[in-house]
Amino acid sequence: MSSRMRAGVSPLSWTNDVLEDFGADIALETCLRQAAQAGYQGIELGRKFPRTVAALTPLLQAVGLQLASGWYSGFLAQRTTEEELEAVAPHAHLLQALGVKVMVYGECGRMPGEAPLDQPMSLSPPLSLLDLSDYASKMNAFSAALQREYGLQLAYHHHLMMLVERHGELQDFLAHTDDCVGLVLDTGHAFAGGVEITTLLKEYGRRIVHIHLKDVRPEVLQRVHDEDLSFNEAVRAGLFTIPGEGAIDYAPLIEFVENSGYQGWLIIEAEQDPQQAEPFTTVCRAFRWLQQTFMTEETTK
Repeated sequence: MSSRMRAGVSPLSWTNDVLEDFGADIALETCLRQAAQAGYQGIELGRKFPRTVAALTPLLQAVGLQLASGWYSGFLAQRTTEEELEAVAPHAHLLQALGVKVMVYGECGRMPGEAPLDQPMSLSPPLSLLDLSDYASKMNAFSAALQREYGLQLAYHHHLMMLVERHGELQDFLAHTDDCVGLVLDTGHAFAGGVEITTLLKEYGRRIVHIHLKDVRPEVLQRVHDEDLSFNEAVRAGLFTIPGEGAIDYAPLIEFVENSGYQGWLIIEAEQDPQQAEPFTTVCRAFRWLQQTFMTEETTK
């Protein structure tokens, strides 16, 4: 793998952030040790991670891992920029102190019901619920403030069951926001949400600052549509798997990474039931795929 890219992994292969029975018995120390043993350089935050510098730093140092990023559940769809900056401060301080450069932002405003990820996916809130110009203005200001105050690049996560999910919504969002608003390209959410990855890379590749790599099982995606499953039901049914073991064609992304000068993290992220997909075996297999897929001449010298 080229030295300008770094291989990371999400803790979702060990412990799910929402489905608490997934990996409830797996210790954080096990996750960190196995991630390092599998060959990864970094890991993203998960729900079992301590949220203080004093507690988290020695855990990462003990296994030689860097903190790659951390998801932030934002509510700019409902809050003012000032309110969001106040809310994000503890999280941003933690990422800054641990040398993180990119903060993943997931928009949780305007989601349906009290348990939105348990609602049928047909109830996914459309971006048209918002005054997009106003939302984009707040996002621009929030992103600029994160960079100015914490040295963090905002990476907006398009996501199933969230306001920016479908191809048209993602295009509209990117067209209305400034280049200071970066993007997480999540291959699994893109494929399942109908995002045209080749078009996105061509038109907005410059905005991609973080990459989540997971695959989609097509038979489960068909069930999602036929039975109107919720997001959590889809995850329990095995919608996502590691890259190379589903329906996604990675050729456009491979070409983009090789030719664009992308310098961010490549994060393996495939939330699965660890009872069905043994974590260490799974992330090792994914790491081999990552090496083989993004191997360059530079790595073979």
